[in-house]
Amino acid sequence: MNQRTSKILFVGIVLVGCLVSGGWAQTITVTVQADQAKPISKDLFGIFSEDINYAADGGLYAELVQNRSFEYSRGDNRNWNALSHWTLLESGPDQVAVTVESDQPLHPNNPHYAVLTVNEAGTRNGLSNGGFGGIVLKGGDPYDVSLFARVISGNPDGITVRLEDPQGQPLGQVQWTALKKEWTKHTAMIEPKADETYARLAVLISGTGTVALDMISLFPQKTFKNRPNGLRPGLAQTLADMKPAFMRFPGGCVAHGDGLENMYRWKDTIGPVEQRKAKRNIWRYHQTLGLGYFEYFQFCEDIGAKPIPVVPAGVCCQNSGNYLNLVPRGQRGIPMDEMDDYLQEIFDLIEWANGPATSTWGAKRAEAGHPEPFGLEYLAVGNEDAQTPVFQERFKMIYDAVKAKHPEITVIGNVGPFPDGREFEIGWAFAREHDIEMVAEHYYRPPQWFWSNLERYDSYGRSQAEVFVSEYAAHDTGRRTTLRSALAEAAMMTAFERNGDIVRMVCYAPLFGKIGNTQWNPDLIYFTNTEAAPTINYEVQKLFGNNAGDEYLPTAMTVEKPADQPDETPVRNGVLLGTWQTQARYDDLTIVSGTDTVLEESFERRTRNWNVLSGQWRVDNGTYVQTSDQTPALSMLTFEDDHTHYTVALRAMKTGGDEGFLIGFGALDTDHYYWLNLGGWDNTRHQIEKSVGGVRSPVGPSVQGRIESNRWYEIKIQVVQNRIQCYLDGRLIINMTDRGFEQTPDFAASTVRDTATGDIIVKLVSKADAPTTVTLDLRSVAPFNSKAVCTALSGDPMAENRHGREPAVRPTVSEIQVSEIFDYALRPHSLAVIRLSTRPRQ
Repeated sequence: MNQRTSKILFVGIVLVGCLVSGGWAQTITVTVQADQAKPISKDLFGIFSEDINYAADGGLYAELVQNRSFEYSRGDNRNWNALSHWTLLESGPDQVAVTVESDQPLHPNNPHYAVLTVNEAGTRNGLSNGGFGGIVLKGGDPYDVSLFARVISGNPDGITVRLEDPQGQPLGQVQWTALKKEWTKHTAMIEPKADETYARLAVLISGTGTVALDMISLFPQKTFKNRPNGLRPGLAQTLADMKPAFMRFPGGCVAHGDGLENMYRWKDTIGPVEQRKAKRNIWRYHQTLGLGYFEYFQFCEDIGAKPIPVVPAGVCCQNSGNYLNLVPRGQRGIPMDEMDDYLQEIFDLIEWANGPATSTWGAKRAEAGHPEPFGLEYLAVGNEDAQTPVFQERFKMIYDAVKAKHPEITVIGNVGPFPDGREFEIGWAFAREHDIEMVAEHYYRPPQWFWSNLERYDSYGRSQAEVFVSEYAAHDTGRRTTLRSALAEAAMMTAFERNGDIVRMVCYAPLFGKIGNTQWNPDLIYFTNTEAAPTINYEVQKLFGNNAGDEYLPTAMTVEKPADQPDETPVRNGVLLGTWQTQARYDDLTIVSGTDTVLEESFERRTRNWNVLSGQWRVDNGTYVQTSDQTPALSMLTFEDDHTHYTVALRAMKTGGDEGFLIGFGALDTDHYYWLNLGGWDNTRHQIEKSVGGVRSPVGPSVQGRIESNRWYEIKIQVVQNRIQCYLDGRLIINMTDRGFEQTPDFAASTVRDTATGDIIVKLVSKADAPTTVTLDLRSVAPFNSKAVCTALSGDPMAENRHGREPAVRPTVSEIQVSEIFDYALRPHSLAVIRLSTRPRQ
């Protein structure tokens, strides 16, 4: 192979040779090999719905009243109580009192209710609710209003529910006068007379007496598909437009929960909403569970997506206790003597989803309005669980029991929360040992990681478990939803297609983020009470979902390097010394490159060209001292080295603070480096982190450990090619390999066939800074129509589509002339989807 040509074979090998990058115009040839087509998953691209960032209550779920059943508590949010988001209304001083009681509840699963005592009659005695940051009303549209009431004492004349604008002017109202001494549901419909974005609902008691109130609801009739207790139509349509093959729900961390008592139990989420068992949300708010299993399954059916429910694997989240800043409790398992009951709960779920209407649980589905089975095919057991014996014992018990009773169900395991490291390796070893049919992998990594891992699944054994990438996203600097991150995901999605015979399903995470109420960024779709703001990443997911295939056509790519592109210049190496909210001393630093000692630093007099990046550094008594609380505090030194064989050794002492030491190595610059984090994560573990483009993420195994104060530690890091070995006090604590900062490809490509239509779909992704001429060789797929539809995204790699602004990047759709061999002008930083029809044009 000559110096000017490199070849990327998107068949079983991703890249051969060196790849070029940067602002140099390049020419590539893409050859589609239809004679080697292979079947791939029909369920490849889907969505994942979890109630995080107010995605359900206050988001997709259309209920407009917040805290409708008075179940909010300090356990949900430290600033909340049972009357949060309700305001007491009084016509005069001391006319009304409100309490929250639980002695005679509407239902045991819904234990709290409000009690209003009206001592003096008035026209404005009661409660008001402003919803989730305002109630949005559309003038003339019908809204169902309902509540449960019970007269405790006195003879109140009636209850009025009024919709008001922010100034208190009425927009519509209803009244009930026949109040009873037992819990009674009152329902009506209101058509507000005008639009209003910040309306409120007032519940007013006329006359005097004491009245109990619960489940006060305002629900639009115009939901998605007009379903009762349904979904907000605009947000739901945004999902339907993606044409997802499946939907995973309800979590995520919500599924296995913040402690055993907080695990998501599907039976708590079905039946009348007033009988559902609301609970604390692991993301520090509240779940009404109005959006429950029935609504999820119904929505899947409405948009043609297969349901993938996630049930806990008999264990809670390994981070339990951390979510509310409590004492960490960690992963715990359901007691083994209770596991038979839990297994029955899972069997009941399968019967509820697939059983006839005459079965016990199928009858409950039919009672909810769906007599026909839902056709459940997949069941996920667990979510990125710590791969402990506690987890493994319970997972295996569930897996074996479900496969024995329901062999038609594909049961999905998981291999922990990371794409590499100790948990990942243990998880995969367990899956192979027990012949698990499918496992879930998760990764949230910088864009560069995705480009570096395009061949990740090429080497996966085809006889082992299939893969469900059930959570992934490219996290750019500041966790922003940039075009750069979207194109990294697009490149990886071409790899998913190429490996669609082993990668069964993939979905981005998280799905929704309500602006002003996010616990996690980035998210695929941001929204407010009135509109959705899809990201560029959403546009990529939508393009792949709308242009999926069920056959992969191997796609070979040849990249020609421009004759005038200069050779790469030698790089320098660098070390960093640092801390994170910690003070420390460093001494006796030695750096050896190959067999040559390039630095011996004892810090006796001065520091040798150290570049202080942050923190307060000085030489003191022959040591290099950092005294600030900065996060991080770093000082950097560079030296001549080719990064292939070097050793960094030093001594370090912690003198104060919360964590340990940061020892950086292999640094190309201040945005590209490794650091060994000793005593990180609140002084609980040691791990290497890698910064690519200024975005850090853990790599390799995590080792439990802590750093003590006021004692010297001996630290050594040895790098030979891709092997990294880290020693602490002479003991090897980390032994791993990594690809370093090698040049990643500028291009990715895939070709699929939709056998239902016969269409051929070519996807091209570029992160190059210059335009590229792509010669497409499609002779193997001929004949096809001479006109094709091309949808493209391109722009500034750091561009974002943000709410309140004109979208920076929009898909453009055009008709292009194609032939068996033709040239396509691929724009810089772009995705192009070219769809060719093999059917005769009408």
